[in-house]
Amino acid sequence: MPPHTSTVRPEVAAALAGGCGVVALESTLIAQGLPWPENLATARAAESAVRAAGAVPATVAVLGGVVRIGLDDREIEALARTAIDTVASAGVRVLKASRRDLGYAVARGRNAATTVAATLWLARRVRIGVMATGGLGGVHRGAGLTFDISADLDELAHADGALVVCSGVKSILDIPATLEALETRGVAVVGYRTDEFPAFTTRSSGLALTARVDTPAEAAALVDAHRQLGLPGAIVLAQPVPGDVAIAADEMEAALPEALAEAARRGVAGKDVTPFLLSLILDATHGRSLAANTALIVNNAALAGQVATALAGR
Repeated sequence: MPPHTSTVRPEVAAALAGGCGVVALESTLIAQGLPWPENLATARAAESAVRAAGAVPATVAVLGGVVRIGLDDREIEALARTAIDTVASAGVRVLKASRRDLGYAVARGRNAATTVAATLWLARRVRIGVMATGGLGGVHRGAGLTFDISADLDELAHADGALVVCSGVKSILDIPATLEALETRGVAVVGYRTDEFPAFTTRSSGLALTARVDTPAEAAALVDAHRQLGLPGAIVLAQPVPGDVAIAADEMEAALPEALAEAARRGVAGKDVTPFLLSLILDATHGRSLAANTALIVNNAALAGQVATALAGR
C-alpha cells in the first residue's frame, strides 16, 4: 500500500521482518460491536492474550484516513470511546468499514473500524496470515428476499492460505445456508476440539463438521499443508464459546423472532442489522450474551496467538 495511505506499527513490522507470529484483530467489535467500557477491556484483553501466546497483536483500523496495522493503547481507547453516544464521540460516528468502504474512508480522512472482510484484506497486504475475531458474518435469515449476505464470505474465499479463528457465525444468521456458501466458495471449516459448528455465543449449531484439530500444533500443520498445496481460500478455525458463559440454543432462538421483527418494523438494514439485533439480544438475555461475547473474543485471540507462534516455529 502507498506509504501516505497506510502505516504498520513498528512492533508489528519488526515481528513480520523477524518471522515471528502476528495476529490481526478487527476493530468493529471495539467501535460498534460492544458497549463502553466492555469494548475497551475486551480489546485490551484480546491483545494481552495474543502476547501471552508468544505472538504480536495487530489491531487494524483507519484513523484520520490512514490505514493503521497495529494500534497503541491510546488509539484503542480513543476508538472505544466512540461507542458512547455522548459528547465523547464529538457527534461523529466511526464508519463501519467493510472492504468496499476502505477507499472512501481514506479519501475522506475518516476514522473507520474494520470488519472481518476489511481486516483480512488489509492484513494480507502486509503478509499477516492469521486473524482472530468473535463471529463471522454470513447469510442473513430471509436473504432469499433481501440478498443480505456478508462480504466476509467472499473475502474468505479470496484469502488464500489465511487462518481465521472465530466462534463460528452469529446465531442471528441462517447458519446452514452460511455453511453451504462457505463450502461452495471452497473455504475450509475446521472445528477446534469440536465436531460441530459453533454458533457464536451458543456452543453448537447442531451442524456437523468434517474436519477437526485438537491442538495449536495440529492447526498449524493443517495451515502449513494448505499453503504448501497452494490451495485457494482461507481456513476457518471454529472454537466454541467457553461453556461456563455459553447461551443455550433454545434461549437464543426464543429471543430472535422478536428481534428480527423489531428490525423489520424500524427498517434497519445493511451493516446496521447485526449490531441492532445483538443489542436486542443483549437485553433479552439480561446481559449474559455480552459476557459470552467478550469471553469468546479473548479465547479466540489466545488460540490465534498460539497457532501463529506454532506456524512461526515451523
